[in-house]
Amino acid sequence: MERVDISLLGRDYSLACPPSEKARLLEAVKLVDQRMQSIKGSGRVSGNERIAVMAAIQIASEFLSAKAPDGPLANVAFGDFKRKIEDMHAMIDDVIEPSGTSR
Repeated sequence: MERVDISLLGRDYSLACPPSEKARLLEAVKLVDQRMQSIKGSGRVSGNERIAVMAAIQIASEFLSAKAPDGPLANVAFGDFKRKIEDMHAMIDDVIEPSGTSR
């Protein structure tokens, strides 16, 4: 693991990550810091903790609504895909072990 020093909203943090993931981590830190700076700049949210929570929610929402770029799942958002997989797992679990029975 490699120690990586970062800054979010002017506060310094030390993180650890494998050297092969350092570039991706720094890219993620840049995105989060930019989002936090934008929220802080709007003046509607105060307090670093609240700003961090709002940034996390915005980024997670964007991720879950993002669609695959091409291929058979091009029109399915990641969040929808995740829900479909969870629904299929639940259906399989119901078939394998119907409620009220035990092995």
